[in-house]
Amino acid sequence: MKIPILFLTKTISYLLSKLGRGGSFPGQVALKLNQNIFHAFQYQCPIILVTGTNGKTSTCNMIANVFTQAGQKVVTNRKGDNLKEGIATALINASGINGRIHADVMVLEVDELNIPYIMKHLHISMLVITNFFRDQLDRSQEMEQLIQKIEQTVENYSTALVLNGNDPNVVRIKDHAPNAEVLYFGAQSCSASSKRTQEASEGKFCPRCNHTLKYSFYQYSHIGEFHCTHCDFGTPDLDVCASEIDIAQGSFHFDEKVYHAPIPSLYSVYNSLAVISVAKHFHIPLNTCETVFRHTKQPAGRNETFHWQGNAYTLNLVKNPTGANEVLKTIELDKQEKALMIILNDNAQDGTDVSWIYDAQFERVLQLSTQRIICTGKRAYDMALRIKYADYPGEIIVIEDEKQALDTLYQYHMRSYIIATYTALAPIRALMRKDEAHAA
Repeated sequence: MKIPILFLTKTISYLLSKLGRGGSFPGQVALKLNQNIFHAFQYQCPIILVTGTNGKTSTCNMIANVFTQAGQKVVTNRKGDNLKEGIATALINASGINGRIHADVMVLEVDELNIPYIMKHLHISMLVITNFFRDQLDRSQEMEQLIQKIEQTVENYSTALVLNGNDPNVVRIKDHAPNAEVLYFGAQSCSASSKRTQEASEGKFCPRCNHTLKYSFYQYSHIGEFHCTHCDFGTPDLDVCASEIDIAQGSFHFDEKVYHAPIPSLYSVYNSLAVISVAKHFHIPLNTCETVFRHTKQPAGRNETFHWQGNAYTLNLVKNPTGANEVLKTIELDKQEKALMIILNDNAQDGTDVSWIYDAQFERVLQLSTQRIICTGKRAYDMALRIKYADYPGEIIVIEDEKQALDTLYQYHMRSYIIATYTALAPIRALMRKDEAHAA
């Protein structure tokens, strides 16, 4: 049965590629025909899973690039199709019709909700967890429920865990995987750190005894150095720890070497630390990581800049308050006169509950230097109301049609930033690419 299914789905994948289309449709077909299709694949290489709320696409791609740079053959779902259907598609494309996969390593990004399923059906060598934040409650459930499901999944897990040691919600995973080998990554305090946080934070209580967690410093949200006021739960000894962090340059020190994160931001530094941890575990020379960091192209719509008539337009994806705050911090660093366009949708993939915009610190960019803000998308008026409530002194423009909104933005002829939720990202990016090509 497996050979006909693999032949069919590989044929579908080939035809889609000829039409210039990708996506997870071959995997959908395979799982429809055989729920145990993952058991049809034969492989002898290690499998690394990368999951977490924010940063998993960037981190997964960089890990794959490190192995490629080291001369190894890598199978990965680079475009971020991280549900079980997308992962099945990646393995279908990599295998022969007999199910054999010839690779040195597989590096797979996995949506948090899909971790229990994937770990049940594949032999995992390493699980990398970037962070856990509140995200799309209508789809992802409460964060506590999500973490508990992953804790149950790793109870008999005995290989490697790479965990963000500055996130108490990630550190707690080790308590439920007593047989696993763990590497913790994290960072020392820096110019962006603070003694208290005003951001939405989920790391207030100890997961062991429910007493209050105290922080020596916060990096952002609940990421920082913490300890329980009652038991011995706290920031563990870090195997990979960044010091001398320069946010403006995106640089940091580890093991007497200087590294440069692909984006000058604290969250990009943390992604880079996860990559170094993986390289260290697999004995890949760490200078390979720096090479990858310097040449890494960010995933589409992650700090991606387009040009039109001499002006720069930077596009960023936002999905939740913490991710939005990190994007807003980057925009805040730009003190020149600028315009901002925010596209807020409430489709299923965005999360139908848009109340999260009141937990994001849009106040960071509401200075006089931000001269105009265009709100667009399905929930444009909700976004405009959020900005209005923040006493923004500039001009707020509501244009529900996204193309018309972008054309209006161009008319200002100034440095601009575009923030888009998930389903808005690909359409607006396609328009910007087309406009840039025509302008050239």
